[in-house]
Amino acid sequence: MISFRPMDENEFEGYRDYFIPDYAAEISANYDLSESDALAQARREIEVDLPNGPQTQSQTLVCIIENRAGSDGIIGYLWYHVDPAASSAFIHDFYVFPHLQGKGFGKAALSALQATLADEGIQHLRLRVAGNNDRARHLYESDGFRLTGFNMSKRIGSG
Repeated sequence: MISFRPMDENEFEGYRDYFIPDYAAEISANYDLSESDALAQARREIEVDLPNGPQTQSQTLVCIIENRAGSDGIIGYLWYHVDPAASSAFIHDFYVFPHLQGKGFGKAALSALQATLADEGIQHLRLRVAGNNDRARHLYESDGFRLTGFNMSKRIGSG
């Protein structure tokens, strides 16, 4: 069984340690930025989006927990925000530790999140998948998410 619990400040440090280089690699691969520029952009974005870490208003940062006999371990992280007025939620980041990927934990966590949000009256769940993230796209499509558009980018300057 999967559950969630709020991320604490110490765990947020570990989350940043994973998130910034991972997001920078995505930025570099998808937006044609150098590794150093992508790393700087990832740092800027997390500082802007999460200025107070896990205490940032209107953002939810949780640890994904596996609750089986003898195990209450963190298996990943989830960052999302809820828009009650639109009855929707948006997943900013969903991460299962690499050694646990492909074992059904992502699907179980996604199902648990949907149940939690439905209990709160949320009717729509949205997210963005990087163009080169086939594994995530497969997970979401197999869960019933549908494509709603395309993000496109073109480099037009050298700076």
